[in-house]
Amino acid sequence: MEKNSTNHSMRHPSAQQPFAIKLINRLGRGLRPIGISVPSLSPQLLLSKAKKQTGLHDFGDESFLPGLYRLCRSLDQEAKLSQIGRIAAQEMLIDNLKIRLQLTDYRKQRPEVAQQKIQRPLFVLGLPRTGTTILYELLAQDPAHRSPVSWEVSQPMPPAHPDTFLTDPRITAVEDVLQKTEILAPGFKAIHEIGSQLPQECVAILASHFMSDQYGATFFIPEYREWMRNQDMVQAYAWHYKFLQHLQVDYKKQRWVLKTPPHLAYIDAIVRQYPDAAIIQTHRDPMDVMGSISSLSCTLHGAFSDDIDPEEIATNEVLFFSAILKQGMAQRDAMPDRDSRFFDVQFSDIITEPLAIIEKIYQHFGFDFNAEARHAMQHYLDSKPRDKHGTHQYSLKDFNLSRQEHKPLFQEYNRRYGF
Repeated sequence: MEKNSTNHSMRHPSAQQPFAIKLINRLGRGLRPIGISVPSLSPQLLLSKAKKQTGLHDFGDESFLPGLYRLCRSLDQEAKLSQIGRIAAQEMLIDNLKIRLQLTDYRKQRPEVAQQKIQRPLFVLGLPRTGTTILYELLAQDPAHRSPVSWEVSQPMPPAHPDTFLTDPRITAVEDVLQKTEILAPGFKAIHEIGSQLPQECVAILASHFMSDQYGATFFIPEYREWMRNQDMVQAYAWHYKFLQHLQVDYKKQRWVLKTPPHLAYIDAIVRQYPDAAIIQTHRDPMDVMGSISSLSCTLHGAFSDDIDPEEIATNEVLFFSAILKQGMAQRDAMPDRDSRFFDVQFSDIITEPLAIIEKIYQHFGFDFNAEARHAMQHYLDSKPRDKHGTHQYSLKDFNLSRQEHKPLFQEYNRRYGF
């Protein structure tokens, strides 16, 4: 919901950010005039560190390297990283390289991983803030469904086991890491809830292929985003498939339920990798969400840079999401089976009658919406308070966005879906 608030501050870094973090960033700024930027984001150094920390050397196929090199360049040249930002970026990249090494090595040890079949996955996609998260989380409650959760994606070695899925010690370790996000980016949890046991988005899986909008959402790197949007994502989704094979080798259910808004741009690659994929697309007037998306991006970018421009960030968000909507519509139009493969959902229906909408989804795809699934979803709704972490306040005016100027960018989409 869009709200005007005179108390909403666009200061970056946030006044609530701890003094120790600000001090570290100040020290880092002092080194820049003499040409010192540490730690390094050199791809070769990152690859070397990941190998050294794991004792492994095989990353599998090298199709991830162009993304890694392009990402490192954008982080160095575009993101205007603070000292904490450089530290966080290096750790993030090394962690994802380590995941790639470990999963590649594990496949060699256990041939049954490569034998896993991913059948009839259900994808949820649509602009952020259009109901994708609540729909995703509700679908994940069905006992027949398996969604990747944050802790197993972040620390996938060894693969999760059903007997310890709710008690694995990695849950606490990952939760501790996630809670640091609120320290770096005060107010983030009020915008987007995170938790080690919540369903995770596919951007986190694709991050270890280094073609993922997890990086574009976290850092201001529009050139990387635009480059990636125009790439053939077949190898990225092949890695996505391998990751799911790894996750399910010891804990398999009838169907994977998966979600991330940027899937919109790569529907064709998804269908090439998952020919029997079922796809739900959520819809809402784009200008009803761009203020919220811009606020989220500013909050995240401000955690890793002391030099952000909210208006520039908002403009890039509008351009990016209008482009991937057009891309998705074109790819969808080219599919002869689009009527049976896709199911469209309006945001207002998700909010007012979620279970009725889910029943229609199941009917459309021929899934069994039994009493156990319905009860689990209703229990989740009843136990999930709104505004648990505070109210998210934002306005288009905060970012110099206007319906008059920016809504025409979404003209084709709005005409098709009735906005």
